[in-house]
Amino acid sequence: MHRRQLLQLLDHHRTRFLDEAGFLGRARRLVHAHPDIFHRDQWPAHVTGSAWVVNPARDRVILLHHRKHDRWFQPGGHADGDADVVRVALRETHEETGIAPDAIRLLSPALFDLDIHSLPERPGCPRHDHVDLRFLVEIDDHLPLPGSDEAHEVRWVALHDVPRYNNNRSTYRMVEKTRRLRGRFAV
Repeated sequence: MHRRQLLQLLDHHRTRFLDEAGFLGRARRLVHAHPDIFHRDQWPAHVTGSAWVVNPARDRVILLHHRKHDRWFQPGGHADGDADVVRVALRETHEETGIAPDAIRLLSPALFDLDIHSLPERPGCPRHDHVDLRFLVEIDDHLPLPGSDEAHEVRWVALHDVPRYNNNRSTYRMVEKTRRLRGRFAV
């Protein structure tokens, strides 16, 4: 994937959420302005890829308690120069959950959600934004979750309990979108 393909993903994404619609315009401007948007040292923003991991029944999702940020998130991470953000999201899902790549099923190559969020300044790293491209992924919730050293814990969380772990606006959007998925993407 190249910036051109990323722009096509953004152009084809539709949302009913006003905040996400605003992120679309901002993301397009950032991608046009920064040829190195896929590199983590690109300031003021760079691309990350995430996976919203659902079980086949669409009533549970995987969340991990991130070591560095000490918060619960979906699997995801930096593109590190890889312009194929779908591959980034799938790689990060494997690395952070410990689930084998062949057990991770991409449900659609289209964007599931888009978020732009700020990270605070820390030593050697100025305040910056992540343009987080999120894809819908399915994993069998009967498989064990080995986890990784990037998270304190990885667990399946009932959809209705997700706000107890992370109640930010972007997580709310993904929960709402998941509620509307019932019957779609059937196995």
